[in-house]
Amino acid sequence: MKKQKSKIILQNVLVSDYAAEGKALAKQDGKVIFISGAVPGDVADIFITKNKKDWAEGRVQEIKEYSKERVQPFCKHFGVCGGCKWQMLPYSKQLQYKQQEAEQNLRRIGKVELPQILPIVGADADRYYRNKLEFTFSNKRYLLPEEIGTEDASADTAGALGYHAPRIFDKIINIDECYLMDDVNNLIRNTVREFALQNGYTFYDIRQHTGWLRNIVIRNCTTGELMVNMVLNYEDEAPRKKLLDHILSAVPSITTLLYTINPKWNDSIYDLTPQVYHGKGYALEKLSTGSEAFVFKVSPKSFFQTNTKQAEKLYSITRDFAELTGSETVYDLYCGTGSIGIFVSKLAKKIIGVEVIEEAIVDAKENAALNNINHAEFFAGDVIKICNDDFFAKHGKPDVVITDPPRAGMHDKLVHKLLEIAAPKIVYVSCNTATQARDIALLAEKYTVEKVQPVDMFPHTHHIECVALLKLK
Repeated sequence: MKKQKSKIILQNVLVSDYAAEGKALAKQDGKVIFISGAVPGDVADIFITKNKKDWAEGRVQEIKEYSKERVQPFCKHFGVCGGCKWQMLPYSKQLQYKQQEAEQNLRRIGKVELPQILPIVGADADRYYRNKLEFTFSNKRYLLPEEIGTEDASADTAGALGYHAPRIFDKIINIDECYLMDDVNNLIRNTVREFALQNGYTFYDIRQHTGWLRNIVIRNCTTGELMVNMVLNYEDEAPRKKLLDHILSAVPSITTLLYTINPKWNDSIYDLTPQVYHGKGYALEKLSTGSEAFVFKVSPKSFFQTNTKQAEKLYSITRDFAELTGSETVYDLYCGTGSIGIFVSKLAKKIIGVEVIEEAIVDAKENAALNNINHAEFFAGDVIKICNDDFFAKHGKPDVVITDPPRAGMHDKLVHKLLEIAAPKIVYVSCNTATQARDIALLAEKYTVEKVQPVDMFPHTHHIECVALLKLK
């Protein structure tokens, strides 16, 4: 170990294992070090960013010896863009480490008796798997280390369109090619950037709240429908029409083109109204299982699982875990546009969906009608407030609760409400096994864990979905 101006650099560290959330692990002098940018088997110099008595965090400064597990990343932006941090790992290894993390979180945090955790369900396609991408405009392009101080540094500062640079809120990486979605995403993004620069359109400045172009949101469905939403800082009708007409001309496969005026300081559009410029204003997506197929209307502000093909697997597992016979009342909590409830509906007597976002509930009701499902009801509001005794008295107590909360997990009041309701079965769908484990530990007062199935929705990232079946003791 040597110190450089109070900076700590650990030299020739052997990275021994994978820890969690994309970080690798090493041990030195009895201290555990969590490392960004490394793979088990690497030997590297580690720049320490946080130093505690028993543990430290750091990032790779220089790799001295590459792990035999490494493979060549396929994307030119790898290492700069923070989107697909695991491209240097074979997909089979990614699945192995995700399985390991799911098991460790559920056992260490949950501290409850678990069955043997089923092998993680991998994706058939580890590229072009997303149905939604969002790109950001900025008048500050993130410069690569080799560009700083060169002519390139000043030659291309007119504007960038791409992803946020990791840990830097005001600079954007200019993305030329992204493998997360079908190539249409590259055509749209690069066409818009080129046209904007040619016409002198201003790119957004997040610090000054100036500039015109803010975001592009693309949704590319398995049905062939393509929805694009251009987000602008303010209305400027003539250039807006010119830009939107050019997009339609360059990408005729667009079925719905919208624009949203966002004069706020933040990028969220949940409280804004997208305006339809071309098409019907929404996209149709399809989820299939066996001989069944369900159609879903997805509005520009609705949440829908971003990996359609893996969503089919995730929902099929959820339905299997629910063990439905046709006589059950199923509560679908955090139901979004109703996708899980609708997917399991043909095996249930009644579906009750609850979701806080009102537009999603509007879509959920339309989705039920689209699929000729007459025994599903959907309610907008906070799950904790809606699911009270009067609600259960009116709609019936659930035989099965399916809950699919955000990364933060379930609110503790909802956990206590579920304990009070004491439904025979809970199927817990999670995108964060740490908070899932925490909630399962609380539910252990009345429930045992019968099955656990991790699912990989996002290849080349550290994110993990996991389905758990809990049964009343």
